Amino acid sequence: MTLKMQGPQTSAEIGRRHRITGEAARQQLMKLHEDGLVEEERRSAGRGRPATYWHLTDKAQARFPDTHADLTVDILRSISEVLGPDALDRVIKEREATTLARYRQSLSECRTTRERLEKLAELRTAEGYMAEVVEEDGNLRLIENHCPICAAAAFCQGFCRAEKAVFQSALGPDVEIQRDEHIVGGGRRCTYLVRE
Repeated sequence: MTLKMQGPQTSAEIGRRHRITGEAARQQLMKLHEDGLVEEERRSAGRGRPATYWHLTDKAQARFPDTHADLTVDILRSISEVLGPDALDRVIKEREATTLARYRQSLSECRTTRERLEKLAELRTAEGYMAEVVEEDGNLRLIENHCPICAAAAFCQGFCRAEKAVFQSALGPDVEIQRDEHIVGGGRRCTYLVRE
């Protein structure tokens, strides 16, 4: 979970995070490595020997919620092939409208951009996105550490476009949203910079 939420880390960093020694963390990582769940990567940072960073493998990624990926993609493909691409666009637009209505209702009591973004992260986490809000250099960033609809989004990019549009509409016209990282585009997670 630490590597999923925080990205690649050294055993010392993991040890500090969990209040154990770096060696104890390394022993646990070695067990996960034997199971094919983590891999190591050596990174040089100037002088001295390279640091070893640990990251999740595809096998480990598969242990996180997938929302029945194969079935979803099969249904989307069938809609597109049997009813046509326009039908798939209509399905995505309907999902977008339903999601936006639910988000707007949930965010209606929030007064500030920060409150709305925190509430949005809470809603997204409940949907399986493992979302959080961080502040960096005075800007807010919505981070989604997991995508439970990744297979559907990879099949049809309309889902990702729709989500960004929903975020923009739900958070209001006084904010600008920019996607920085994108799982479908090869990123470790999806991140959105939110500026007022």
